Amino acid sequence: MSPGRKILGLFLVGIFIGTVNGQTGCDPYIGKWVLDSAYPLYNSSECSFIRKEYDCVKYGRSDRRYLQFRWQPLHCDLPRFDGEEFLKRFREKKIMFIGDSISINQWESLLCMLHAALPDSTVIQQSNETFRSYTFKEYGTSVMLCLNHYLVDIEVEDIGRVLKLDSLKSGDLWKEMDVLIFNTWLWWNRRQPGQPWDYIQIGNQRVKDMDRMKAFEHALRTWAKWVDSEVDTHKTTLFFQGISPTHYNGKDWNEPGAKNCGNETSPVAGSTYPGGLPAASFTLQKVLNGISNPVHLLNITTLSQLRKDAHPGKYSGLREMDCIHWCIAGLPDAWNQLLYAALIS
Repeated sequence: MSPGRKILGLFLVGIFIGTVNGQTGCDPYIGKWVLDSAYPLYNSSECSFIRKEYDCVKYGRSDRRYLQFRWQPLHCDLPRFDGEEFLKRFREKKIMFIGDSISINQWESLLCMLHAALPDSTVIQQSNETFRSYTFKEYGTSVMLCLNHYLVDIEVEDIGRVLKLDSLKSGDLWKEMDVLIFNTWLWWNRRQPGQPWDYIQIGNQRVKDMDRMKAFEHALRTWAKWVDSEVDTHKTTLFFQGISPTHYNGKDWNEPGAKNCGNETSPVAGSTYPGGLPAASFTLQKVLNGISNPVHLLNITTLSQLRKDAHPGKYSGLREMDCIHWCIAGLPDAWNQLLYAALIS
């Protein structure tokens, strides 16, 4: 990687931080949540794209205050999301979210935001076990999801299912996209029986288990090598979503009596989260710092940590306490406003 190319990558990543909505010197990820009567951006009951795990209003959540918070950066304003302008800018383009159920959260939110702007648009659907696509016919814009929990490969062999930290074979499809939004972390600490692999492989060595943060970092470095060697960033714009937090310990938000998010109805006040950043955020940042090609960190961690009120809790089709995922409409709409601001800046 030449020094000139490295500088170009840093410049492209830095554009969003430097100028937002015509305002200079702004980091849009530093801010606070404010009440806004113009929110939510859409009526979730009119959006058919929401799966039952995230449809909090449909499954009985009666307090609606969580829907009326808007993310406000401290030193600038975000542009208001314009779904029609989004589709015009990305006419005949392919936008793909790649990751786990947190990616599904954001993908479905974006579909609802676009549908609200163009409710009469014809939407063409395609899907299989791991891939889903919704194309807004009038513009030819495809908003796609590739479900991939680890980004690296899991292969079935004679000994069982092997998580291969050095192998990434799905990239041939990904690099044909115009915008890629990656995400992984949620499944890295999953244990049996929900763990979808039996062995981990690095090079020619296979082990039954290893330190999960080290495995996460190794997989990210495999992904990073793919970004630098395979992706044409003149064609494809790359994002990596920051670590999405959970809220199962009230000590993290200075409410030691709270055991989960179930009774939370307001965000944490201010711009800082008492519990600090999760360890995975530092690992992700370390890997991103070593990438030569421009990748924009969609840095949603702290602003999402502040939203202890924005999870489904018990109000989902699963009827389980969920303080991992997020209600739609809700917090993921802010992620997409930040994505939109970065794409048009």
